[in-house]
Amino acid sequence: MFFDSSNETDAAWGADPDEFVREDDYLSGRDDWAPPAPDPLEGVLEVTGMMAIMAAQRCERVYGWRHEVLRAAERTDRMSREMAERSLRLELACAMRITEAAASRVIDQAEALVVRYPAALRALASAAITERHADVLVDALDPLEPALRDRILPRALELAETQPVGTFRRQLRALVERMRADTLSERRARAVTGRRVVVEPAEDGMAWLMALIPAVEARAAHGRLTAMATALRASEDETRTLDQLRADALGDLLIDGTADAHSSDVRGIRATVTVTVPALTLLAENGVSPEGPAVVEGVGPIPIETARELCGGSADWMRVLTHPETGVVLSVGRDRYRPPKSLRDVVTWRAGRCMAPGCGMPSARCQIDHSIAWIEGGPTSLANLAPLCEGHHTVKHHGGWTITQIRGSGGALEWTSPAGRRYVVPPERPMPFFRVDPADLASSAPF
Repeated sequence: MFFDSSNETDAAWGADPDEFVREDDYLSGRDDWAPPAPDPLEGVLEVTGMMAIMAAQRCERVYGWRHEVLRAAERTDRMSREMAERSLRLELACAMRITEAAASRVIDQAEALVVRYPAALRALASAAITERHADVLVDALDPLEPALRDRILPRALELAETQPVGTFRRQLRALVERMRADTLSERRARAVTGRRVVVEPAEDGMAWLMALIPAVEARAAHGRLTAMATALRASEDETRTLDQLRADALGDLLIDGTADAHSSDVRGIRATVTVTVPALTLLAENGVSPEGPAVVEGVGPIPIETARELCGGSADWMRVLTHPETGVVLSVGRDRYRPPKSLRDVVTWRAGRCMAPGCGMPSARCQIDHSIAWIEGGPTSLANLAPLCEGHHTVKHHGGWTITQIRGSGGALEWTSPAGRRYVVPPERPMPFFRVDPADLASSAPF
């Protein structure tokens, strides 16, 4: 810090005259003087940025060290490349006090960022993204063919620089699937041949029952179990948790083949899944259109053959048809079992997830919250409703946070923290916002 000791200036720093600190006050050691208190969260963010920068430097140094070791091995011919790799991995694990598997991942990530994703490495080195964002990016893009990887990388970096890690992972996965939609049917046909059921022993007389089945059916089954468990938990004398109730309902259905032990309202619950199909995709001969593939809530893109089957089949599927130009909802399907209110359907469909920053809870499992509380005059309208998971609903009401729906944003929420920081959470499917032209009103007014 520098001070101007000339006669013209006696202020050490600051733009506001009321906040100037005189040099002689500072140098005289006055007991009542203290530097401005730093913002504690800014200190945390500063360290977080330093961690990202150091992570980038570690990648560069690990990459350089590895290639130096491999070049030396090739020159001396004292060991094979494979043995040199194993020796290097062991030494790194010992030095960092981590497992060899973890050391191998450090080496692989360094190679990926330096060689294949230098733009991501630069973003990490400037603290524009975190190390976790870089890890997610590498894991998602590395399995892809190089040409597709290069097409996705710029948009992936945009997402990494603006989204929390969980949201970034979901949106990057969806982006990859959209870009690979033309091969979705073939890949699903290959994958479905590997379906199976596995029992894995656990401790204390327990076991895991795992099934590898198509994702649409898995989501529907889990949704039905959750709905049954929720209905059971409504009983006043019920003490089981939601997880326990889901497991018990699964056992009843698989072992007995029915749910006769439960009340009629529980037995009547059927599986529901939300399928969003852009109109032009549904009509396209090969199921590929600029509007993107059909998407199942909580699953992702599905083959067009599956989408057509669902859109024309069972009434237990909720079908959402979107306008090919505006994306506005044309139909949310009112013919399924025990349909919720149409407003709740649209609020849930629009958000896709809990509308708290970074939360990944599917909106179908969330509570519908009035942004402006009902008792404070908030209306029950699309412009005042958003899904929040139970935990974030509690934080919103009792944690000192406030949320505001951003007018004209299609459903985005602005969260204001107790510290005054603002975070904007956009919905997965923004709803168009329509304004009436006053000239139209005037021209239609009666004479």
